[in-house]
Amino acid sequence: MAGVFWYDGTWLTEEPKILGPLDHAFWLASVVFDGARAVEGWAPDLDRHCARVIRSAHVMGMKPGLDAATIQSLCEEGIRRMGPGATLYVRPMFFIRRGIGAARPDPDSTDFILSLYDAPLPEWAGFSAMLTPFRRPATDMAPTDAKAACLYPNGARAAAWAAERGAGMAVMLDPAGNIAEFQSSNLWFVKDGVAVTPAVNHTFLNGITRQRVIALLRQAGHAVEERAVRPEELESADEIFSTGNYGKVQPCIRYNGRELGIGPVATRARDLYFAWMRTLPRIAAPDTAAAAE
Repeated sequence: MAGVFWYDGTWLTEEPKILGPLDHAFWLASVVFDGARAVEGWAPDLDRHCARVIRSAHVMGMKPGLDAATIQSLCEEGIRRMGPGATLYVRPMFFIRRGIGAARPDPDSTDFILSLYDAPLPEWAGFSAMLTPFRRPATDMAPTDAKAACLYPNGARAAAWAAERGAGMAVMLDPAGNIAEFQSSNLWFVKDGVAVTPAVNHTFLNGITRQRVIALLRQAGHAVEERAVRPEELESADEIFSTGNYGKVQPCIRYNGRELGIGPVATRARDLYFAWMRTLPRIAAPDTAAAAE
């Protein structure tokens, strides 16, 4: 895939090889990242994504050497380099190089890399999902308030379990047995016109796209509830959909084998999101885009 990468003050058009087997991030997963989007020059909530990667770094005991404003400026430059028509995934990342003793990360060895690469938005066609026996960890079990790489293998394990049974996405529980999220995106369901999403309990990320969609739906007059969700509620839901940075709003068209289709609230949420996005200033206008070096 086409992409640009910033590392140690230099822009590159090929992935730099920056880790070895003795680096702490390589063998003990001391990595945090964030994922933003650029869609034809619009980069919704880019500032919030850049701020969150700083917060994630602090949660993991790192010492980030760049502030959020600097990261945002680099992201905007990378978007310009990729051109005005590109649809991109934008991924700033902090990682630890050295340990103190056998396993403790050394905050002073915190490093940074930024990747921007072509990533088309998923088609508006929907996905299948099923409930899995896997749970998100509690706050005293893992760094759940960070977007930390070490959290994702558990979601990948749930996704593999669902895929083996014919579903495209996994639904995960929280430690109390309530619905938490899809394996890597926030979960919503609709019943009698009310949009419901699990209340934030710090076992899953309070997604930036989730927050944006809540605000947009409420501003449009839709009823939205944030509360504990029992697994059985999804069995009788009128709609189920996801929000997340990668796909923004995506409908679940089959849950535990029950056909759902694409519903009006999910459709409205998606329309509201992209209409809002297009009110933002474009970072890469056609007459100012810079070619990648």
